[in-house]
Amino acid sequence: MRAAALVVALGAGAALTGAGSAGAATAAGIQAAQAEAVAGVAWGACPEGTLAGVPADQLKLYSCARYRVPVDHDNAALGTIDIALLKRAAKVPAQRIGSLFLNPGGPGGSGLRMPIAGSGYFPGPVLDRFDLIGFDPRGVGDSNPLRCFTTAEDAGEVLGSTTPVPLSRSEISTTLAAYKDYGQFCKNNAGALLNHMSTKDVVRDLDQLRAAVGDQKLTYVGFSYGTLIGSTYAAMFPKQTRAIVIDGNVDPQLRTTDGVAYDLQRAQGFEISLDAFLKRCDQAGDKCAFSSGDPRAKFDELRASLRQQPIQLPGGQTVDISTFTGGVSGTLYSPSGFGYLAADLQTLYDAIHPLAAQSQSAAPHRLKTLGTAKNGLADLAPDSPYTGDDSYFGVNCADKPMAISQAQVPGIAGQADRQSPTFGRYQVFSDIAACPVWPSAKKSDRYSGPWHANTDVPVLVISNFYDPATQYAFGRRMAAELGNSRLLSVDSFGHCILGGSRTVDQTVAEYLTDLKVPAEGQVFQPDTQPFETPATARG
Repeated sequence: MRAAALVVALGAGAALTGAGSAGAATAAGIQAAQAEAVAGVAWGACPEGTLAGVPADQLKLYSCARYRVPVDHDNAALGTIDIALLKRAAKVPAQRIGSLFLNPGGPGGSGLRMPIAGSGYFPGPVLDRFDLIGFDPRGVGDSNPLRCFTTAEDAGEVLGSTTPVPLSRSEISTTLAAYKDYGQFCKNNAGALLNHMSTKDVVRDLDQLRAAVGDQKLTYVGFSYGTLIGSTYAAMFPKQTRAIVIDGNVDPQLRTTDGVAYDLQRAQGFEISLDAFLKRCDQAGDKCAFSSGDPRAKFDELRASLRQQPIQLPGGQTVDISTFTGGVSGTLYSPSGFGYLAADLQTLYDAIHPLAAQSQSAAPHRLKTLGTAKNGLADLAPDSPYTGDDSYFGVNCADKPMAISQAQVPGIAGQADRQSPTFGRYQVFSDIAACPVWPSAKKSDRYSGPWHANTDVPVLVISNFYDPATQYAFGRRMAAELGNSRLLSVDSFGHCILGGSRTVDQTVAEYLTDLKVPAEGQVFQPDTQPFETPATARG
């Protein structure tokens, strides 16, 4: 996932050290951290392996730390956890503005190493003038990972019992039962952190980190779920906000008040993106391997066939409806894979029309985006330590209220099939199925508004027209709910855009460094559009 930056209408760098109301009660009635009153971050050498891939001449720019925060910011008796941090120092210290915190999304995405890839997102002036700071949010990666299982064997048994697109009564009941088991393992093993995984908790950590690195105000770039972190910070701590860029936006109001409606609309975003992909393929002609005939009709035929039975390919690969749906949805995140997706779709279509395929004498094609995935836990020895984390549901079930019982899920899936025939059921049998039986879902302290951001500078909201995971309508709603914001629309496929559009990157850089707010109503272009090169060769 990629990052974005906030726009501020002030002079360059002034807000970081300018007088503010740090330490005053915020819009949420919570005391903001004061740089002068908290322990500073003790930067030092990074653990072995953390800086893998960093050129030798740049190693001197990097340092790491762990910073202690309360499990519960309102109850010190529950103890503390440590947040893992990595810093890439500003290349030109004399021109340093302050720190730029980064988050990749998820929830559950590790942000620790994001500064290492900073040149892929930010032009030189940003790298020259900011310390880039990556961190693993609470419960994620190296920051006291939330773990519901004690052994990989238990995790494999429970998670391996879920079917992403369950159709039969047996698949549905087994999947729902697995989520109940998952919740019970969490209740038994996850500890006090389980009830303190909301975005509100993460934002309070971030405010402490902002003060601990010596910044009076926060500069932040967040992608996908990271847009909820950024918008929540702007709403809770408006006077501690310098510049916030959020790319690939959620609808914060809907997400934190009605999780079922949010996820059903999220499925519709994937349908919009898929439809646009199929239309673009049709327009591309020979540059798209799936363009012959009617791509939309062919895709619908494929989906209908897979709902009846898996497709067996000559080379031994088998594709079922779950693998197919997951592969298509995953590829829609990144337009660079569209050529491979088109070739894979044509291969599957040929498999259900073997006589027509023979007449074209195409070479055998091994699937690249829709092949059968392997369960990574399946080959581990019994009682091997569980090394993953369970932060995805830990955060989502804390933030997204599901005012339903699990018994209602099959009916909701039927509704979703009608509204979003490719992705509806797939979306339902994730959070909507899991959160009603997640042990902390009704106990977590989530932030659900007000969302109006009374910041000194507008929040920069970036949204792609055909973003599958966070549809464009979500970006428009985010901008409207924040109020004090500027929407940058991008005529692009894929989830998030920073690093994929030179004009967006430059606009974001000017916002971050000079607090220059872009003009309203602009539509930006990506560096490349799908199918601009000849079709990916099949074979």
